[in-house]
Amino acid sequence: MVTIAQRIEALRTQKGLSRPALSATLGLPRMAVEKFETGRQTPTQDQQQKLATYFGVSLAYLKGETDDPTTMDSWLNGAVPDDDPPPPPRPVTRPVVVQSSGGSEDGAVFSALLKSKSFQTMVRDTVLEVLRSKEGQELLAKAIHKELNR
Repeated sequence: MVTIAQRIEALRTQKGLSRPALSATLGLPRMAVEKFETGRQTPTQDQQQKLATYFGVSLAYLKGETDDPTTMDSWLNGAVPDDDPPPPPRPVTRPVVVQSSGGSEDGAVFSALLKSKSFQTMVRDTVLEVLRSKEGQELLAKAIHKELNR
């Protein structure tokens, strides 16, 4: 798992900034970024937010909790593309069998999971919960607006 120290260093080097330059840019004490990157100090929540905003990444990405740097704002803003989506991939005509390292077929287990009523209910409830959220409602409104303007 990536640590916040490793993530800050990687983002800083991608931008080609020195530690003192990044500290100065964000209005932090001169040695702050060095302490963050060496693990001697953890940034406060406010400092973490400044870093994430400056680099254009989510807090979860900065903290190493995810490998997706996308912020929720950029995800929501980009969730409904202006262009028509590419056509869906062509269906596979032959069955795909997934094998574990032991060589046994576990495609049947996966199929059973997909057919499970409890799994289907869990997926349905999760999707409905997301769609009922403020962000989900905004996403639906954008999609409807796009369709009505076609």
